[in-house]
Amino acid sequence: MKIGKLALGALVLAGAAAAAIWFAVGRDAGDTPAGHYTPNLARGAAIYAEACASCHGADLEGQPNWRTPKPDGRLPAPPHDETGHTWHHPDRVLLGITRVGTAAYVGDGYQSDMPGFGETYSDAELRDVLEWIKTQWPERERQAQAEITARDEATR
Repeated sequence: MKIGKLALGALVLAGAAAAAIWFAVGRDAGDTPAGHYTPNLARGAAIYAEACASCHGADLEGQPNWRTPKPDGRLPAPPHDETGHTWHHPDRVLLGITRVGTAAYVGDGYQSDMPGFGETYSDAELRDVLEWIKTQWPERERQAQAEITARDEATR
């Protein structure tokens, strides 16, 4: 009986230690204990205004003629509202592009003015921006993008 109690005590301590480590370093700041992300939309809006609006527009309108390459061959910044293509991509792709920049994400010599922000902002902060952008879309685009993300996650 004494050995059983010692084993149970050791198991409880090991579980508590693992949980403490997970809480300390194993999750993003926006993750809940269940591992689900809870966005901070106010922070996302503030970061968008600070880091994104200069190219993508304060109202998410993008740069003029965003579908037409500039003289250097690069495309202007697209809108992030429903008139653009942001909502056509799953969350994984949007976070990847935002984290490392379009050229690095696409690879194969693709050229883009979109820098990566992964060294400036945490993944939780970048996800806050993306979640805030989504709140600006009409319901149809939000639902379509959620379905695209769900299909993408189901294949991973």
